[in-house]
Amino acid sequence: MKEVITRSKVYYQRPKSYTLLQKVKALAPDSSQLLGFILAPILGFIFFMPLTLVSSPVWFPIGALLFVSIAGFLSACSFGAVAVAVLLWSYRYVNGMHPVGSDTVEQRGKRIIDEKYNDAKEYGVKMIA
Repeated sequence: MKEVITRSKVYYQRPKSYTLLQKVKALAPDSSQLLGFILAPILGFIFFMPLTLVSSPVWFPIGALLFVSIAGFLSACSFGAVAVAVLLWSYRYVNGMHPVGSDTVEQRGKRIIDEKYNDAKEYGVKMIA
């Protein structure tokens, strides 16, 4: 850093261009901070382990209930979104707005009708045209 001295104050100006690595190094914790952070989870684990073991019969059913309820909610939301998308596509198709994939549906429908017509002709069934 460049030091700029004025009459009463000292200002530090940083260089105009910092690389990403320099920014990361400037924000990274030093070794004492890192050691303190690691020590805090270890001590927390030691102190709260007996409480966790004693209350575990309560935590498992709560966790299972939360998991099932969240999974059910997300499933219901996704099924609802799919239903809305299908209804919107069907509405656009019926009203002739040609949504994505409508040409494929029409081609497949025509092909199935042609196959059934040819099968019926092959077996000698008279078709009314």
